[in-house]
Amino acid sequence: MMRKKSLLWLTAFLMTFLGAAGMVWAAQGEIRLGSINDMTGATSDVGKDYALGIAEAIAYVNDIGGINGKKIKLFQYDYGYRIPEAVTTYKRFRDFDKVVAVLGWGTGDTEALSPTITKDKMPYVSASYSAHLTDPKKTPYNLFFCTDYSSGARSAITAWYDNVWKKDAKYKARRDKGEKPRLVCFYMAASPYASAPIKAIKDHAALLGIEVGPDQDVSLTALDTKSQVLGAKQFKPDLVWHGNTTMSVATAMRDAYSLGLGADHVVNVWGFDENLPRLAGPAAEGAMGATVCAFFGGKAPMMNKIQAYAKRINPGVPANKRLVRTIQAWGAVLLLTDAMKIADKQGKLNGEGIMKAMETFKNKDFGLGSQPASFSATDHRPTTGAPIFKIEKGKFVLVEAVDLKKRWPDKWEKEWMGW
Repeated sequence: MMRKKSLLWLTAFLMTFLGAAGMVWAAQGEIRLGSINDMTGATSDVGKDYALGIAEAIAYVNDIGGINGKKIKLFQYDYGYRIPEAVTTYKRFRDFDKVVAVLGWGTGDTEALSPTITKDKMPYVSASYSAHLTDPKKTPYNLFFCTDYSSGARSAITAWYDNVWKKDAKYKARRDKGEKPRLVCFYMAASPYASAPIKAIKDHAALLGIEVGPDQDVSLTALDTKSQVLGAKQFKPDLVWHGNTTMSVATAMRDAYSLGLGADHVVNVWGFDENLPRLAGPAAEGAMGATVCAFFGGKAPMMNKIQAYAKRINPGVPANKRLVRTIQAWGAVLLLTDAMKIADKQGKLNGEGIMKAMETFKNKDFGLGSQPASFSATDHRPTTGAPIFKIEKGKFVLVEAVDLKKRWPDKWEKEWMGW
């Protein structure tokens, strides 16, 4: 009998305590966000640093007042770059964690979740910059803060064409003969991320008069690409487009260098970071890449804060090991939380309210060295081009900032959105 009374007392105490804790939580007005990250999977070479940046940026937002005084509680999970696991994690966020928005990762999972996201009216700010997500008629609840993959690829190829093909003396004889430059694409065909801009790349090559050779299928985790390089060598390319992440791109560049492919290189955003010259060495010299923000430690109004939070939240990771991925993560967080502050002030901190707030952003500068972002109810492409950098002696040097809308206004307005 005494034991039964003790259990009843303990149960009552716990219920009272948990009820009080719930009241405190409610009083504090905690806001829940989910984050799906790849820390162990095929894109973890870039995903781990991005995940660190997400947590650091959320800590910063909370330190400056959260969402109008309401603190953010972050639920962050590694899904190992597996689409089924991302779907399961999203459902947990929605049904159990009761998040108001999600910070996502990959293209495959983001595109797979998009119909559900739309149905749920769940704001989903991803690290996938797939142009497939930029048409609000099809994907109204998907957004990202920077240049989409297709626009970045078009910009990088344009920069190479204008600054190398048309000006470099090594191509003069062929230019004088009226020959076309030749391009091949290195990427993992089965990867939704790597293949997302390929249609746009080939369309842009045709626009510029570039001949396109056979694609070379390269795994995201490739450690040997000699067969692909030898396959490409038969076509004698002047330019190679790399669509994978940094580790795989570095492998392909080293093999191209050792086998004398003799081509220049342009690289998608997730293959172009501080680790590329470290991993590829002299093979990376002269490579161009589409960028979306400042590199870690580079010039940007927010950089001192970004570095300070990296040191404070993750002191075990040396500053010289941090990547531009951290700044990309801050871009996602600041885009989402700035919109949440507006929606909250309007008493509409829900999916529709947050998305409508984002669609009011015009030339929004996040202080990250990124191009100002603009959104509307009819166009979710954040920018109209991209700054293109190249590697010189291991350093990143600006080539030019390409504005696709300015150069091809009709195509930008009428043809290029959504792919």
